[in-house]
Formats: sequence, C-alpha cells, structure tokens
Amino acid sequence: MMAARRPQTAPMASQAAKVTFCVRGVISPLLSNLYLHWFDRRFHRAEGPGGWARAKLVRYADDFVVLARYVSPQLRGWIEQTLEGWMGLKLNREKTREVNLKAEGASLDFLGYTFRYDRDRLGRERRYLNVTVSKKAMKRARQRLHVMTGRSQACVPVPELVGSLNRYLRGWSSYFRYGYPRQPFRTVNAYVRERLTQHLRHHRSQRAYRPGGGVSFYAHFNHLGLVTL
Repeated sequence: MMAARRPQTAPMASQAAKVTFCVRGVISPLLSNLYLHWFDRRFHRAEGPGGWARAKLVRYADDFVVLARYVSPQLRGWIEQTLEGWMGLKLNREKTREVNLKAEGASLDFLGYTFRYDRDRLGRERRYLNVTVSKKAMKRARQRLHVMTGRSQACVPVPELVGSLNRYLRGWSSYFRYGYPRQPFRTVNAYVRERLTQHLRHHRSQRAYRPGGGVSFYAHFNHLGLVTL
C-alpha cells in the first residue's frame, strides 16, 4: 500500500487523513487494518463480489488474495474502483496479478507460502494442491540463522546460543507447519547444523572447538538439545 489519501467520503472519520510511506513501519499493519476493514465489509455484502461473484477474500494487513472461479472484468473493476476510487488508496500494480493455479507451472506466493498444483506423489493421473514454504521465506530463514551463528555470537555460551536457535526454530516451524513442509524442514535442519558446526570450529577461539568424548558434532548438538524440525 501506502502513499494514500483517504477521501472525505470514506465512512471512517469526518476528516481526511494522510498516510505516507509507512510500508514496513511499526504502525503500518494497524493503519492497513483500519482502512481495509471497510474493504472487507463492502466485499462481503450481498451486493459485493462475495455475493454476485461468489468470490472469497483472504487478507492480512495490506496483503490480500481474491479467490474466484472466474476473474471477470466486473470483478476486477470493482476491486480497483473500491480501493482507488472510493477509498483513495493506491493499488500496487507491480505486485498485483491474476493467477490460474490450474495452469501448468503456475504458482502463488502469499504470506510466506507457495501454492501450486504438483503431480501426484503416488504416480496417479491427477495433481494435488501443494502448499509449502516459499523460496523467499527460506532465504529469510537462512539469513536469520546465518546472523544467529555469526562472529557476533562468539562470546555467547554455547547452551545459551542453542537455546536462542531453538526458540527461533520452534516459532518458525510452528508458522510453517501447514501443508507439506517436510523438505523445507529438512533443509533448515541441515543448514542450522552446518552453520553451528562452522561457528564452533572457527568463531569461538583460536583453538578449534571439539565435542568431548569423541562424539560427532551431530550427536553433540542432540546432547545440547538442539531441536529437529
């Protein structure tokens, strides 16, 4: 969203307000919900697309997806007119697109997930809706884990470092547990153990860190309680 000016006719307050360059700001989700609450209500009215187009609206802050069997010019025009004409908001057309998920190779990324139809895993002549972690979300997870196991953490006691990693991994996996996350979870498991091994070997002191008792790093991490997704 948002470099927007709310028109006087919007049914929220008597005075117009300006919202300028608040994307990723602390207050941005709150402002988005205050504005787009009215979009939700108009959408789901009997005279809105929820009625005459049998469309479904899924929204989180200023990100939303409209689900419909057929995206007609009427539906497209209603969305644009309501957001830009009635509410005075600016639609980000670079991030706005129509997707036919039934088309070969089509996919949709939304809220960190990728939605796409894939071939049946059992070889049957049909496809299933695969819901998995998006590439961008995986990249962000690797970046976060890279920072958490970097040189800046060299003075953090190892059990405390493992505890911090566990809190992040539990929260991340709890969000992405929906759908088919097995392969992304395996990738994250391997990456965090690789990074933690490098951290202990090269960033702790001049002498290489070695687990006691001749055990492997993998067994040592299990002993420390590092979670496995």
